[in-house]
Amino acid sequence: MIDSGDVLKIAALSRLALTGEEVRLYSGQLSAILEHVGKLKELDIQGVAPTSHVLDLRNVMREDRTSPCLPAEDVLANAPDREGDFYRVPRIIETA
Repeated sequence: MIDSGDVLKIAALSRLALTGEEVRLYSGQLSAILEHVGKLKELDIQGVAPTSHVLDLRNVMREDRTSPCLPAEDVLANAPDREGDFYRVPRIIETA
């Protein structure tokens, strides 16, 4: 059972400010979670392979394809500020 002292310690470590009502709520919720985990520990899992996901998922990646580039004039047509064939952006690093 998680008591209010445990919840307050976790909150302090997490830099959270909790009200008294939240402390009571989270105390009950965390206790329920730990009780459920305790029930899971009772299961016989001999012969069950470790898994990170219940479904067999794989990334579906497309083949890389080359395609022609857009003309510079089309790319820069809506640029708010440009210099030649480049975007002009505000300076973000101040020099001394």
